Amino acid sequence: MHTPDLDFVVAIPARHDASRLPGKPLRLLAGEPLVLHVARRALAAGARDVWVAADDARIADALQGAGVRVAMTSREHASGTDRLAECAAIAGWDDETIVVNLQGDEPFAPASGIRAVAALVRDSGAEMATLATPVESLETLLDPNAVKLVRTGNGDALYFSRAPVPWPRDAFQADRTRMPEGDHWLRHIGIYGYRVGFLKRFAAMPPGRLEGIEALEQLRVLEAGCRIAVALAPEAFPPGVDTPGDLARAEARMGDAHG
Repeated sequence: MHTPDLDFVVAIPARHDASRLPGKPLRLLAGEPLVLHVARRALAAGARDVWVAADDARIADALQGAGVRVAMTSREHASGTDRLAECAAIAGWDDETIVVNLQGDEPFAPASGIRAVAALVRDSGAEMATLATPVESLETLLDPNAVKLVRTGNGDALYFSRAPVPWPRDAFQADRTRMPEGDHWLRHIGIYGYRVGFLKRFAAMPPGRLEGIEALEQLRVLEAGCRIAVALAPEAFPPGVDTPGDLARAEARMGDAHG
């Protein structure tokens, strides 16, 4: 249910032809399209409006009667940020509207996490906001698909990397086969919040040098000298769905939840 103390919208970029899982938004999870599960998570968070930024009419058809709006956006967008900027224009949101970018492959995103990002935009004064969670295993720390981040003393992002940052020099010099001691490592959760005015600026920025090296779009924002506020996720974000294996695991998780 929408609450006036935290006024925000959610936009879900949904590209039909994802490279690692073609037709991803329409892949079935517990008998229903993946994008429908994500839309329900956004509705549960209390957003004023939930929009899906789609590029295929079949996605719009799958969402009929779900209580969300669909913006038909260009198939040519290079990123979800570009797609969301077009969605914001179609929706007619003003520049002060807080929008949460919820990835279209997050069927288990907790409502508390979605709301936390919106509240961080409202309260931090940063141009952008996102979430992180402690790294709990060496496998995650060393996995280039698990993005790590380091923060400044005030909680803003200092850097995002696919590498294990900060590098535990002494611990790894002694033993690289186990997780070093200390709560020093954070994994980035790919959910973002910003006001619409900054979303438009972000989409208009030229790609950054660091972004090109790491293949991480959020580095464009840091390289441009803008702030990204980072909060710890209030509860666990189960893994998203990016591959057929992820989909199988999500199906098993859904079955456990209803078992």
